[in-house]
Amino acid sequence: MNSYFSTQNKIGILGGGQLGKMLALAAAPWDLYLKVLDPAPDAPCQHYVKEFVFGDFRDYQTVLNFGLDCEVITIEIEDVNTQALYELEKLRKKVYPQPGIIEIFQDKQRQKQFYIKHELPTPYYREFSSKKELLNFLKQSNAQYPLIWKAARGGFDGRGVRKLHSLDEAQQMPDTPCIVEELIDIRAETAVIVHRSASGQIACQPVVQMEFHPMAHFVELVYVPTRLSIDIERQCFELAMKLAGELNLVGTLAVEFFVTTDQRVLINEAAPRVHNSGHLTIEATASSQFEQHLRAITGLPLGDTSLLHPAVMFNLTGHPDHQGPVHYAGAEHVLSMPQTYFHLYGKSTTKPYRKMGHITAIGSDINELLSQIQKIKNTIHVIST
Repeated sequence: MNSYFSTQNKIGILGGGQLGKMLALAAAPWDLYLKVLDPAPDAPCQHYVKEFVFGDFRDYQTVLNFGLDCEVITIEIEDVNTQALYELEKLRKKVYPQPGIIEIFQDKQRQKQFYIKHELPTPYYREFSSKKELLNFLKQSNAQYPLIWKAARGGFDGRGVRKLHSLDEAQQMPDTPCIVEELIDIRAETAVIVHRSASGQIACQPVVQMEFHPMAHFVELVYVPTRLSIDIERQCFELAMKLAGELNLVGTLAVEFFVTTDQRVLINEAAPRVHNSGHLTIEATASSQFEQHLRAITGLPLGDTSLLHPAVMFNLTGHPDHQGPVHYAGAEHVLSMPQTYFHLYGKSTTKPYRKMGHITAIGSDINELLSQIQKIKNTIHVIST
């Protein structure tokens, strides 16, 4: 096995956003050589890695050239050129997650098909290749509204998702391949981050519970432990591990679930990378999702993922009415709070709902932490100067 400690054996990462930055911070204590490709010259991770390449990770030749001197290539975003990754595999480069897995999660239709094929529970859905096909179905089927419309490709952080209350609203959707799901009676939304090595060793981070922004629909709050039963958490773990195994995944998989009012656990969606729902693992578990991902893709033994203490994470996002150079109003008050950790992503400008950082609070009582995080939400505001 190649050693990556204090060597020139390069770990290539496609994408240099905040996830890349947090991977870099996890890699620093072990002196791993990270090389990152990103189309933004001021990408958040550029000052934290040994080699930064300015370029488009969606371009075949750029990705191919980038990976030629890497021992292993991974991603922090799904929207990458997989054909170049297949070619790098032919050149005996390790690509984790594997290109075929990335392609499944680039497309919600393929993702849903995989769940059905492998008997993984997910909300009932139909897929459509065009807006015309969708509208014809809705007109002829006497559909029961509301329905959930999702673009097949390109949606994330609440983008590409709409609740449809009528045919008129469906007519306003873009002409793109999509899926339409039944509306689920949701009791809670949870996530499990599972790590798997090439040898088949598997480890899960604790189940977290998530709350979403009511307007922008991205994850706003993540906390652990959940307020759910041991049986519900067991089902989440089992489904996450089954999905990782069926994929033959090497790396990290974040699996989001709906817990229904009648106690069913359904897979909503997943992403084959480190994920927003796992940021609190930096302080809350023995080995963070970022450290575990690096362990998995370099062939190191997976670490301990035990929960050290209850934790709540709050996403710092741009104020909806502000755009321009960023100012964190109230940050000094947050920094005065004990056991509160302030993570900024290195983005110099804010815009509505842009992810700018996160705050994690740890303690001994989850209810006290949830109360504390509400105070933090009311204290700090991401605005423009």
